[in-house]
Amino acid sequence: MTVYSFSVFDTAIGTCGIVWTARGIAGVQVHNANERETRASLLRRFAGAQEAAPPAPVQRAIDGIVALLRGESIDLSDVTIDADGIPEFNRKVYDIARTIPPGSTITYGEIAKRLGDKLLARDVGQALGQNPTPLIVPCHRVLAAGGKTGGFSAQGGVVSKLRLLTIEGAQPNGPTLFDHLPLAARRHRRS
Repeated sequence: MTVYSFSVFDTAIGTCGIVWTARGIAGVQVHNANERETRASLLRRFAGAQEAAPPAPVQRAIDGIVALLRGESIDLSDVTIDADGIPEFNRKVYDIARTIPPGSTITYGEIAKRLGDKLLARDVGQALGQNPTPLIVPCHRVLAAGGKTGGFSAQGGVVSKLRLLTIEGAQPNGPTLFDHLPLAARRHRRS
């Protein structure tokens, strides 16, 4: 039986959480309004998980997530993920996504091409939508064709994706967090 442990921690974008097993990181909860909501979200996903002090490798992952969300160019590709139960196709997608450096983006179609079939772009999007470890598997760095945002399954959806890309500097001339506002409101924000 798999034993899940978790911890919650504060970041520049709010309270986040992390779940681990003896094999590695099993889940990341990207920002909730508060610690109570973060704990509740983690326990819905990982029933029976016990809150614990993170061991050194998990603490390094937490420190990396905190630094990344503070705007530092952090590479989390060395964090070990517990891939038990993750379908093989999803693992391949996540392996490719983990090669995208902070501040860069690629498209679902580019990942599909790397998998050998450009027609797999929709499947790539579905796999990323099931990503249990956002930020460690940086699915926010994967865009739809034509530079469109695409989806984001973590808390806050597309707005959170844009916020993460902005923090990483991946869209200096692209959309901002305020693009969803009416034009008059955007003009007011810029003045």
